[in-house]
Amino acid sequence: MKVLKDILYSVHISAVSGTTNCEVASVCFDSRKVQNGDAFVATRGTVTDGHKFMDKAVSLGARAIICEELPKKMVDGVTYVAVENGQQALAIMASNYYDTPSKNLKLVGVTGTNGKTTVSSLLYQLFKKAGFKVGLLSTIKIMIDDTEYPTSHTTPDALVINKHLKLMNDAGVEYCFMEVSSHGIHQKRTEGLVFEGAIFTNLSHDHLDYHKTFAEYRDTKKKLFDNLSKKAFALTNIDDKNGLVMLQNTKARKFTYALKNYADYRAQILENQFDGQLLKIDDNELWTKLIGHFNAYNILAIYAAADLLGLEKLECLRLMSELENVDGRFQYYISKDKITAIVDYAHTPDALKNVLETIGTLRTGNENVITVVGCGGDRDRSKRPVMGNIASEMSNTAIFTSDNPRTESPSAIIAEMEAGVEPQNTKKILSIENREQAIKTACQLANANDIILIAGKGHETYQETNGTRIDFDDFKIVKELLQSLDK
Repeated sequence: MKVLKDILYSVHISAVSGTTNCEVASVCFDSRKVQNGDAFVATRGTVTDGHKFMDKAVSLGARAIICEELPKKMVDGVTYVAVENGQQALAIMASNYYDTPSKNLKLVGVTGTNGKTTVSSLLYQLFKKAGFKVGLLSTIKIMIDDTEYPTSHTTPDALVINKHLKLMNDAGVEYCFMEVSSHGIHQKRTEGLVFEGAIFTNLSHDHLDYHKTFAEYRDTKKKLFDNLSKKAFALTNIDDKNGLVMLQNTKARKFTYALKNYADYRAQILENQFDGQLLKIDDNELWTKLIGHFNAYNILAIYAAADLLGLEKLECLRLMSELENVDGRFQYYISKDKITAIVDYAHTPDALKNVLETIGTLRTGNENVITVVGCGGDRDRSKRPVMGNIASEMSNTAIFTSDNPRTESPSAIIAEMEAGVEPQNTKKILSIENREQAIKTACQLANANDIILIAGKGHETYQETNGTRIDFDDFKIVKELLQSLDK
């Protein structure tokens, strides 16, 4: 039990009906989960408005209602608190309820269009190898030292974040690395968190269904840096034209990294091949299993962040050479017939282009590149023709298929991808709605030494159609198909 006035500390309150000097059992924003004695926070979401469920929360035993608009009828014995922003209030209350757990560890946020999962996950790996107790909040999973918890959002809701940070405190975790999405920032899920530092990877076309304009998308990312304290560090990729924008208003200590421009941390690619690449960082050579120039940026960001967090540079480089690739990020399998299948989460135009460019630098020119790609339903439609153009232009064969159609028609999504294909490339594309059949067709078309890229879903082990999820693992499926063809 917590006293309501204590968990409301720092929340912008505009009106109160009842007493805040009362105990509440828990904080909740889903009316279906309210239990006796809870504080219910009515938040306005993209789909539902929690204000519609205040009466239901009271009927289930809510002791307090936190909302942006007080109801016309209020129930005796229930405290009503009007706040400026329900989502912000929820995040601050969650932090207060769990005793501000982010203060008790070094929390580093990673934001950007691409690379968030790789950078945060590999920082987790690196600091584990260095002997620390480490936490991870990522798209793929939540880790509290060696214990794994499932996750469903890039940036979980504020209650989930703070609950797991508290568990990290209890487990003695010293460092936590966290993916921070633009949705999470915009929906105030990170309010009340104390960050030791933030990392910006890059910015490209994504989520414009939600943010409407690229400038809004960029400025939302920037808020993570705007809210850092002067004790924190702000690390940004200045080879990206938006890199310096992130530093404009931050009070934090500013650091940069780059492959092309002068920066505090620089790297050079010396060799790049399928089993890894050789980098030069700070006049030292590093062999890494991660390939491609986009991974060179990721590795450099990891090195810089580790240095800023106090790891000894040479020991850091030694441990980085042992890092393993993240599931669904340029994850590859080579069959007995020397067909290489690559599974990657590339679901934006820039990410798809990066992966295909990397494949282009690794091939001799005699191999065919067969790309299987789709676009998610109920998401940014404007990137579909762009991705269709990139896949058809940079591949010998491009197979357009379903990703997670969600509530949209798979054929309609594919048609929007086809609309971006230039006339000279139309003979290079096939459209196969069924994703497993599309992957099977790619395997049947491939000959020895050819390369199959399966893009879009990466680590995901499901496919979602009209609210139904079925088991679907790109890597597992392509590996089994190639093994069957080997026989």
